[in-house]
Amino acid sequence: MLNNIGLPGLSMMVVWAVVIVIPFFQLWKRTGHNGWISLLMLLPLVNLVMLYVLAFKEWPAVNREKQ
Repeated sequence: MLNNIGLPGLSMMVVWAVVIVIPFFQLWKRTGHNGWISLLMLLPLVNLVMLYVLAFKEWPAVNREKQ
């Protein structure tokens, strides 16, 4: 498969992955979760599920502020 994509295509995929993961890493950290969950945003369909989890789950950071 990599023979069909070539180095430019592979480079673009890596750049796109970094562009997606870094903001989600910061977002997950700010909500009090482990930032490495952001790697799941690279997986199709899993990223949609994780966005719903982020939107509707209790955030540990908010729970700490309430106490």
